[in-house]
Amino acid sequence: MSTIRHIVTDPRFHDYLAIVKGARNGLVYGVKIRFPHALLMSILFGRGDWKSRARQIFLATKQHALNLAGFVSIYKTLLLLQKRLNGGKERKSDTFFAGLIGGYIIFGDRTAINEQIVLYVSSRVLASFIPRAGTTSTGTSSGDSQLKPIPPDARLFSLFAAVSWGAVMWLFKHRGESIQPGMFSSMRYLYRDSEQWSSLRTLLWDNK
Repeated sequence: MSTIRHIVTDPRFHDYLAIVKGARNGLVYGVKIRFPHALLMSILFGRGDWKSRARQIFLATKQHALNLAGFVSIYKTLLLLQKRLNGGKERKSDTFFAGLIGGYIIFGDRTAINEQIVLYVSSRVLASFIPRAGTTSTGTSSGDSQLKPIPPDARLFSLFAAVSWGAVMWLFKHRGESIQPGMFSSMRYLYRDSEQWSSLRTLLWDNK
């Protein structure tokens, strides 16, 4: 045990063990995020018997967890490789290229889970361009542990929210085929199913 403890605390192995720890954290985080979501969606909107629903929950959780673990592993490995090739120095572009390659390898296949994750990430990237409240962006963020996210400017966020909702409602009405399937199902439930009922029961208790 002392030998193992010596290895895991040896600074010489830090960068390599960080890949292992990253894969572990990706696996755990994927389970924490996907399992309750898949369980809730299965209860509310799932079809089939409970055995098939349980299998769907397991498969969705497994894919989400393994994909995050795989991406973190590839990302950290590529960062380390680029650092080694550059004489031990990190460059600003290293993170982009590591994410680019990792994203293509892990999330490049279009599946329902990958689509949800990529849309989640891309929406955060887009929202990051909203100016932050009370600050002027300098582009010098170091990304270290002392960095704290700053909320967007409230007025500009209001505009961003209005444009986003106006655009998605127009798309739902006129170009519904272009909307992500999960969101389309949710919007159909909210806006189209609420136009149909045949009795007091289907008006207030059951959807159909």
